[in-house]
Amino acid sequence: MISFELGVEDLANTRFAVSPLGETVLSLRVLHDPGLSAVHLPWRRSVRGALGGLNTDLLLSVVAARLTLPDFLTPRPASFEPSFEDELATVRATPPAVVRRDLLATHAPSPLPPPLRAAEAPADEPVAALRDTLCALLHAYWQRAVEPLWPQIRLVVEADMTYRARRLAMGGARLLFADMHPSLRWHEGVLHVDRMLSTHHVPASGHGLLLIPSVFAHKPAPPVSPEEPPSLLYPSRAVATLWAPAPAPTPESALVRLLGAPRARLLTLLAEPLATVELARRLRVTPSAVSQHLAVLHDAGLATRTRHGRQVLYRRTPLADRLTAPDRGHLTSDGPTADRAG
Repeated sequence: MISFELGVEDLANTRFAVSPLGETVLSLRVLHDPGLSAVHLPWRRSVRGALGGLNTDLLLSVVAARLTLPDFLTPRPASFEPSFEDELATVRATPPAVVRRDLLATHAPSPLPPPLRAAEAPADEPVAALRDTLCALLHAYWQRAVEPLWPQIRLVVEADMTYRARRLAMGGARLLFADMHPSLRWHEGVLHVDRMLSTHHVPASGHGLLLIPSVFAHKPAPPVSPEEPPSLLYPSRAVATLWAPAPAPTPESALVRLLGAPRARLLTLLAEPLATVELARRLRVTPSAVSQHLAVLHDAGLATRTRHGRQVLYRRTPLADRLTAPDRGHLTSDGPTADRAG
């Protein structure tokens, strides 16, 4: 178990970040073990054919048998949304001693796999050369496997951050972590990360906690080393929406006949608060098209809107809930039958 002790100042400094490099490195686990996450199998199938010519043996060797990853490949983001190139520059600047330490710790107690054996060299030059080769491979891999999907991935993790910020505002740290993952427990100022192979306790000591939602994380991923400041890559919500089309009412349904297919599809998605850009991503249409339909639904009393920071979140009204309920939304010419007796 790994635990982070967070004081009042640490909670005040808790923040979110987006990490394109973190997503890229975590995606290697899905390539390494296809049984890890069935939801990512469509992505894995599409990517395998795009990796010809890359040294995938070296890339995948950074994933240990227990699926841990070296800390130096997932540096703490210095800003809310650093570019992939900025994060990779941080990795290139990692001292060889830290590269050696992290690779050995990641694979312990097993020996390093053959592609990484240069990290065992006592001199710095072979370790630095290995680090630079890994950086070049990660850059090529990012361009082929992750960057084409980055706009969609970014919207998913930003939607998760909006949801988490609302949870924090409504119920503090306890509610923030309550449904993040079963392995996380918040108790008396300490965040416990259960089911970890490492065991250490880290006082945040004013550093705060950095939270990084990820579409490729299958469970919380804190740093392996207790020397690193507290941070947590955690599974984002709504990951399946990246690969699956938005649910659509059947063409013959009463809801489609009443509202039209685009607005009926919007209502099926608005069971949770969502921003216009997230709705547009899921429906694969332009935000302006979504805005027009949302305005009609709002004027008809079927959707509410609430400003949250820079975003406006939409959600179904109770009337719309009744219209979309599969067992109560059947319409007749006289109106909804759900409210009729007999």
